[in-house]
Amino acid sequence: MTASDAQTATDTRTPLAEPFGARLRRAMDARGPLCVGIDPHPSLLADWDLADDIHGLERFTRLTVEALADRTAVLKPQSAFFERFGSRGIAVLEKAVAEARDAGAVVIMDAKRGDIGSTMAAYADAFLDPSSPLFSDALTVSPYLGFGSLRPAVELARRNGCGLFVLALTSNPEGAEVQHAVRGATALDAAGAAGGAGGTGAAPGTGAAHRTGSEAHSVAATVLRHLAAENAGAEPMGSFGAVVGATLGGTPGELGIDLAINGPLLAPGIGAQGATPADLPGVFGGVVRDVVPSVSRGVLKHGPDIGGMRDSARRFVEEVRAAVN
Repeated sequence: MTASDAQTATDTRTPLAEPFGARLRRAMDARGPLCVGIDPHPSLLADWDLADDIHGLERFTRLTVEALADRTAVLKPQSAFFERFGSRGIAVLEKAVAEARDAGAVVIMDAKRGDIGSTMAAYADAFLDPSSPLFSDALTVSPYLGFGSLRPAVELARRNGCGLFVLALTSNPEGAEVQHAVRGATALDAAGAAGGAGGTGAAPGTGAAHRTGSEAHSVAATVLRHLAAENAGAEPMGSFGAVVGATLGGTPGELGIDLAINGPLLAPGIGAQGATPADLPGVFGGVVRDVVPSVSRGVLKHGPDIGGMRDSARRFVEEVRAAVN
């Protein structure tokens, strides 16, 4: 399939009938709870004996999709590594997304977009509109212009059966200076009252989104509260997830943060960043079954051998299942 073929195939797609949360749950139950990042970093290209150019990018991506798309629940291409090659890199990304989805993988576009108004709406259109050649099942987004700034993406995702993963408690140590910061409870309650599914929200002190104590003052808790409101009543789980690092150890509990948002929790940090599947229960506790553990270099380092990547992904699935069941 050429890049133009991928675009043509994508243009015919319509909004997905089943919500993202339900499709993600089914994929993880069938294929195992694992997300593999497609991160064509220059050092990985070198490890594969590939040039750091468009030809190396195309071969790396093609082999990764061929190895994993028909058996791994979730694939997560990192948009930046494709964008750095300009339009030709984006064409490779378009093709990879279309072929991965056609093979049955759930695709999370890791673009971490965040803006306001019509600009946020345009970002959402790029990745969550079925007519876009980059149409993906879900998109990572940044809430640090205020959760309300994500409203265009929330509404488009809900309309088209897609999902969002919102940065909340990330695996990088620098994130703590913003995510652990505190704010007044009165301001938090006002923000919570303005949010929620369809923009109506939940009244402060009521419903699944209500939090108390130290958690009510953290920026991360504000994000999680909004997500809980968006996911209220969804079965088997909602479509609006959080990014929570697998490297955090007991940090959520120490901050008094409840991760029960009735939605998926994308957990980067397994493998090269130091976390293991055995660490997941200590971070996520009673919601560990909602975790989407994410690994990239831990699998991709076995390329370009297709069998090696498949064997590594299978081992990670087995280790995750042993840890969370």
